[in-house]
Amino acid sequence: MPNLSFSLRRLWAMITKELVQMRRDRLTFGMMVGIPLVQLILFGYAINSDPKHLPTAILCNDNSPFARTVVVALKNSDYFKIAGQVKSEAKARQLINLGEVQFVLHIPVDFSRRLVRGEHPSLLLEADATDPSAVANAVTSLNVLANSVLNRDLSGPLAYLKAGPPPFRVIVHPAFNPEAITQYNIVPGLMGVVLTMTMVIITALAVTRERERGTMENLLTTPVRPLEVMLGKLIPYILVGYVQIGLIITMAIFLFSVPILGSVSLLILVSLLFIAANLVVGVTFSTLAKNQLQAMQMAFFFFLPSIMLSGFMFPFRGMPQWAQAIGSALPLTHYLRIVRGILLKGNGLPEVWVHLWPIGVFFLVVLVIGLMRYQKTLD
Repeated sequence: MPNLSFSLRRLWAMITKELVQMRRDRLTFGMMVGIPLVQLILFGYAINSDPKHLPTAILCNDNSPFARTVVVALKNSDYFKIAGQVKSEAKARQLINLGEVQFVLHIPVDFSRRLVRGEHPSLLLEADATDPSAVANAVTSLNVLANSVLNRDLSGPLAYLKAGPPPFRVIVHPAFNPEAITQYNIVPGLMGVVLTMTMVIITALAVTRERERGTMENLLTTPVRPLEVMLGKLIPYILVGYVQIGLIITMAIFLFSVPILGSVSLLILVSLLFIAANLVVGVTFSTLAKNQLQAMQMAFFFFLPSIMLSGFMFPFRGMPQWAQAIGSALPLTHYLRIVRGILLKGNGLPEVWVHLWPIGVFFLVVLVIGLMRYQKTLD
């Protein structure tokens, strides 16, 4: 009869066996250590829900000491970073559409004249509100500045303007999302997040599964080229990606009433490059992984920084420069700007191209690495 009593000796033997196996599986052991470290660094250093030093353009039609004082006050503020002055409203709108600035401050031509008359003139602050959480605190700080920014200039005969309400008012125009509806920001962004997660994970697992089952050896006996194998793996999942895009756009319209200001055809066209970029990442991971578990671990290791550093969950400009540099190298960061730009801003191809070519560069680099790795596995 088998010995049913509990044995510490057998238990220790099993523990030793697992520790030895863990030591041999260096990739899994590295992920167990690396993923907590990445999470700690991202959440501890890179994530900031109170972004500061937001790029701001000035459209000033009043070259008076009062106007210059307001601009200097913004420059000295922690929330605004003066990116330069623009000469026309068309140029200001272009900068916001491209995402190069977060705010444009409009100073009217009669600002100083109306101010000294005690008419409490208004300044217009146009904000890119596609991400409402990125602009809320900055807008609040500007309203606070309005109470005291001109105290030094309001002296002598103008001192009486300090006693009443603020000498000027700030009118905020939250462009593209005036009601600050969170779904307008989150739902379009989910398109990129879902595609990143499914395309990378599914592709990495599919190729690795073939190797585990031995069907990859059948491919090696055929005259199929590595590029043909890779494209044959990618194209079916491109169709799956478009099905997901269609579902998300349909739900965005009918469930969340997300405005569609731009061309859906353009969105579908540019999404092809983003889908392909994620698929080649999955294929490249499959050439590195020895089994499906390792493929899943590497896919998660890619997905975690993508979702954290892309601006989907937290304001992109709230992160430190090193985190923004990493985020700018990831395709999801640029795709989120493309999707939100097309749907919420009505951007066309000239505005989209600024964020499309970095995805193309990423695709080509990873494709070359994947082909090289695949050639190596053939040998």
